Amino acid sequence: MKNLLATLADLHSFDEVIDVRTPLEFAEDHIPGAINAPVLSNEERVIVGTLYKQDPFAATKLGAGLVAKNLGIHLATTFKDKPKNWRPLIYCWRGGKRSGSMTTWFNLIGWKARQLQGGYKAYRGDVLVQLAQRPTTARFIVLAGHTGCGKTRLLHALEQAGAQTLDLEGIAQHRGSVLGASPEGAQPSQKSFDSQLIAKLAMFDPSQPVFVEAESKRIGLIHLPASLMLAIRAADCVLIEASFADRIRFLCQDYAHLFEAPDHLKNKLARLVEMHGKVVLAHWHELIDQGQKAELFGELISKHYDPAYKRSSQGNYLRLNEAKKLEIDPSGNLNAYARQLLDLI
Repeated sequence: MKNLLATLADLHSFDEVIDVRTPLEFAEDHIPGAINAPVLSNEERVIVGTLYKQDPFAATKLGAGLVAKNLGIHLATTFKDKPKNWRPLIYCWRGGKRSGSMTTWFNLIGWKARQLQGGYKAYRGDVLVQLAQRPTTARFIVLAGHTGCGKTRLLHALEQAGAQTLDLEGIAQHRGSVLGASPEGAQPSQKSFDSQLIAKLAMFDPSQPVFVEAESKRIGLIHLPASLMLAIRAADCVLIEASFADRIRFLCQDYAHLFEAPDHLKNKLARLVEMHGKVVLAHWHELIDQGQKAELFGELISKHYDPAYKRSSQGNYLRLNEAKKLEIDPSGNLNAYARQLLDLI
């Protein structure tokens, strides 16, 4: 099998990358761009693993039969139209029997398949190395400013204008505040976030700046790597400013969906009871019941978000006092503001 092995350095020389682990393993994280063609289902892997503790030989024989069955299914469906010169790279958890079986059979068929040496475990180790190194090679420009000033929308407008951007909240699928959980679904796993982050960082031209929002070290359940936090906290900043009224109007637009599930919104705000007390929380609940969006967001800005920003921003971002300022209407023409910002820097 040694002549059928490939390394991570060969990754981009293949026509396709195939992850043969279970759907659950694949969902937690996988090499970006890989497809999932499991040789054991979630349930089958549990059965084989449990049997292996009692009788390794019987488990190996059972596993071989299940792998052969699933390989046959994949050959009749997923891979039935692949041409003779197709070159796939195949991996499992650590480059063992699961990926080895598919690699062997594919080569017997005539495809020039290769097995990833070390499997996903080797890939994950490489991700951890890159997480420590890649953020140090980028020149970040941090968009700082109070909640509701439209930093995320401006970041998207900068991307449309051709600038390099790193949307950490987009990758984390969370807006980074107590109300920030995405209505689109759950956050990715930490490993999946790391993979997506490295894939994005690898795309950047180090000679050009990368715009990123000011973030705390955690976005929802996702932790940002220490190297990235050090890099952005030492970076140049642009302070985005908006009027209090514009910020309230923007939050009413951006978080309108929260009032469609008032009990869920109350549960989110309940996390702030130790910080603001039961009386304040009861008042906020009344505003939710009355549908008073502007009043609620106005109080959240003045009593929670702005004090939190004041506590964290000055100490976290070393060059914030030197920041250029850009005043915007967060509900206005963000494309125009993006061009203005690019001219400013």
